[in-house]
Amino acid sequence: MDRPKTEDYAPFYGKYIALVNDEPVLNTLEKLKDSTFYFFNMLTDEQANYAYAEGKWTIKEVAGHLTDAERTFAYRVLAFSRGQEELPGFDENTYVERSNFNSRTLQDLAAEFKTVREANLYMLRALTPDQLAATGIANGSKIAVNTIIYIMAGHELHHLNILKERYF
Repeated sequence: MDRPKTEDYAPFYGKYIALVNDEPVLNTLEKLKDSTFYFFNMLTDEQANYAYAEGKWTIKEVAGHLTDAERTFAYRVLAFSRGQEELPGFDENTYVERSNFNSRTLQDLAAEFKTVREANLYMLRALTPDQLAATGIANGSKIAVNTIIYIMAGHELHHLNILKERYF
């Protein structure tokens, strides 16, 4: 799978794609599935309920957001690889506000994330070159399926970096 070119995505996504190393992106997603699961499972309940500032998400909410985003990115991959032309964006803040992530255990949220990623990996591995090259419009911008896959990995790395920099 080719690394996306800068002209293949909206500038906003560049920060995510830049975080993905040069190994095959599906290998990165596979490794992250386990390392993110273990990272969240190492934390205490007190840590899981921590937010580094007023109005910022707790670690539980970050974990839940990662699962919401994973599902959203996977749906975009599915829809565009099957010929759908356009999908709306999603407001991650509204999704978190309307969630019940803080009432769940971090271990439960981590297990859900790992399970969703495992299911998505089956779909991603089965995509043909034509499906990977398929494009659609998400958040008002044209994007290719293979680019969305890189964004999946980079988005997760972005949030893990924030957790390590601002929460610990």
